[in-house]
Amino acid sequence: FSAEWSVGRVSIDTSYKAFSAARIQAHLGLHVGLEGINITLTGSPVHQLNETINYNEQFSWRLGKDYDEEYEEALEKGLPDPVLYLAEKFTVSSPCGLYRQYRLAGRYASALLWVAFCLWLLSNALLSMPVPLYGGLVLLATGAFALFSVFVFASISSVPLCRIRLGSSALTTHYGAAFWVTLATGVLCLLLGGAVVSLHYTLPSALRTLLDRSVKDCGNQEKEGSPLNFNNPLHKKFGASDLTMSTHL
Repeated sequence: FSAEWSVGRVSIDTSYKAFSAARIQAHLGLHVGLEGINITLTGSPVHQLNETINYNEQFSWRLGKDYDEEYEEALEKGLPDPVLYLAEKFTVSSPCGLYRQYRLAGRYASALLWVAFCLWLLSNALLSMPVPLYGGLVLLATGAFALFSVFVFASISSVPLCRIRLGSSALTTHYGAAFWVTLATGVLCLLLGGAVVSLHYTLPSALRTLLDRSVKDCGNQEKEGSPLNFNNPLHKKFGASDLTMSTHL
């Protein structure tokens, strides 16, 4: 759920703000997430034109947020031209159509990831019970939903996007860390789920032994952390004779 699903960075030499002839050298970054974008602008060097050029602006399209309204607020704040130019490409009225593509992909991918997270919790509960087959099947479903979220987000790459140019520089994007981590997590869940299901049919005794050992290890750790310690020397002072009771009729 980070803003590193699609990222891009470019070095620019462009005008700084509207109604000003001043120009700056800076690095412009774009970070697209499931619920909005982050735009960074860092001067090279940071201190130029008697000020610090280091911006990190967020524009969101999550539920309850209005992207165009946040863009208008950025205009009123007088943010630098490169930030406003890039943010304008994602507005609803922009002919690029980036807003609709990324917003729709983000909504579907986010919903699929929430389903995958709930299934992962369920798989952990089932694997701790004597029903490893169902735990493995749910783990397979977890990986499938995680991969579906990746494929949904990747579907936007098949749609031609407008070129984003700032002067002589062009900003290009590529998949970020969150995309690849989600992809790797989905593949790992599929492998683990497949291994559990395979062991259930081929080596059920070995699978039960492995799971029982894991549960026992967790139980031993809980006992070691228990405040009741019957090995306390104070308990050893009382022998068995001290606990016997005789009754005379």
